[in-house]
Amino acid sequence: MPAQRYFHLHLVSDSTGETLINVGRAAAAQYKQTHSIEHIHSLLRSRAQVEKALREIEQAPGIVLYTLVDAELAATLEAGCRGLGIPTVSVLDPVLSAFQAYLGTRSAGRVGAQHALDADYFRRIDALNYSLAHDDGQHLEGIDEADVVLIGVSRTSKTPTSIYLANRGIKTANVPLVPEAPVPTELLRVRRPLVVGLFASPDRIVQVRQHRVLSMKSDELTDSYVDRGKVTEEIAWSRKLCARQAWPVIDVTRRSIEETAAAVLALHAARKPA
Repeated sequence: MPAQRYFHLHLVSDSTGETLINVGRAAAAQYKQTHSIEHIHSLLRSRAQVEKALREIEQAPGIVLYTLVDAELAATLEAGCRGLGIPTVSVLDPVLSAFQAYLGTRSAGRVGAQHALDADYFRRIDALNYSLAHDDGQHLEGIDEADVVLIGVSRTSKTPTSIYLANRGIKTANVPLVPEAPVPTELLRVRRPLVVGLFASPDRIVQVRQHRVLSMKSDELTDSYVDRGKVTEEIAWSRKLCARQAWPVIDVTRRSIEETAAAVLALHAARKPA
């Protein structure tokens, strides 16, 4: 196999740098034989701070991605990197140019505008609090207040998907399905939420459960928990339950949390309110 290559990736922002981190990692993930060493330069609001970042960039040359609303600061960074022979990319410029051309007006130039404490922010916080309180079948008495309810046997990524959806402002409860236990009546009676069943291949679930057993070192988890035959029966039972209730299902075997959440959001958007 080719040797792993490393490169420096500088992320320069006048805000938290979250946008750049996501963009940088998404781009770097396309190059399997390379690994980025991230240098995050956040909250740069003055020329002195940009110059300090340039000195650090000079010590570890690499690709520079930036989001600087202030034109003078952006010009300072661009000139400094040009002098060092280092490539720079203004991540938001192409997007803002497209918006400007379509809307016929310039951007407001507000630093960190996406992090404003507006109604959407508080909606996401409310969703996160709800999802944490209704994780793993807790507080079923309030399940009908959810936007989405995720169900599935153990190790089908219910909790991380719930948290991801909550960060998108979707109140999400999740309920584990256990063949030996009765299905909660609260779940069967829900009317408002979209109920989605998550399942994976038996091999995938067994693999994840084996890691869980090793990490927990607990006697509470029986041999049947990682028995492929039993796991296959669990999955078949959960899918039959979803079919009887006309609940949609998503195969998460080869999906990332983000991809699973995107599929749930598409189902939620297409669903007519109850």
